[in-house]
Amino acid sequence: MKDEDTRADRPQRSFRLNDSPVQARPLEAALYLVATPIGNLGDITLRALEVLAGADVLACEDTRVTRVLLDRYGIATRPYAYHEHNAADVGPRLIEALASGKSVALVSDAGTPLVSDPGYRLAQLAIEAGLKVVPLPGPSAPLAALVGSGLPNDAFLFAGFLPSKDKARRDALAGWEDVPATLIFFESPHRIGATLAAAAEVLGADRPACVCRELTKTFEEFRRGTLGELSGFYDDDRQVKGEIVLVIGPPLAPPPPAEEDVDVLLLELAATLPAPKAAAEAARRTGLVRKDLYQRLLDLKAGT
Repeated sequence: MKDEDTRADRPQRSFRLNDSPVQARPLEAALYLVATPIGNLGDITLRALEVLAGADVLACEDTRVTRVLLDRYGIATRPYAYHEHNAADVGPRLIEALASGKSVALVSDAGTPLVSDPGYRLAQLAIEAGLKVVPLPGPSAPLAALVGSGLPNDAFLFAGFLPSKDKARRDALAGWEDVPATLIFFESPHRIGATLAAAAEVLGADRPACVCRELTKTFEEFRRGTLGELSGFYDDDRQVKGEIVLVIGPPLAPPPPAEEDVDVLLLELAATLPAPKAAAEAARRTGLVRKDLYQRLLDLKAGT
């Protein structure tokens, strides 16, 4: 990151839309976390293009991947590698650039930075140094998979990649078994069959799920079903290609207790508790409506 590459009067601070140049406005000194497309390059936002073109320094995981995006939109900014293997060395240099008044844009190979990549370390360093951090929302594979899956999205948990070893994978799944939320995982194509088989055994074969493959790309696919059905589809003989996000619905509600069992419970509780408290306790244990249980208890005591 030489001074001549990041000086304030660097030429060609622009990008192209439909073969027309667009001048990028000057940026204030800050760390810009820029979401980039997860497959379809048309998913980039105008704000992201302006920041990529206008930043003094552009840090990315793989310069070859980022260069494809930059070339598509005619952006001359030179990208510098910042990844897991050089973060300890490059991170402090990026912080120095920020502290000296430069603007630094950070992108991952695809999607939103800091999600399953080392970018969070750089953000932490910037925050600890009292420097400004600016997130630019945009493409995100976990969110695209969630909304495309059709599964409940009022509460969800993104857990990145599951462990590659079978026992560790099953232990991890068991830890999330009772979480009242939709679960989202990244998975590799050669492990998706084993992961689905483990998930069907640990979480239940009837639990709904969706395998989201090649999101936003030409062969985008959402395969929906139960974990048992999907495990049968993605058996060891099926060749799977592309990037995968696995979405698993929240735990299924338990079936309502049999009417006879509810009557027995009400009478047992009523033997030691007043009717209102007996109904309240039965509601807590069964999930049924207290008012209905109270009326049922009165009917039982009346012999009706």
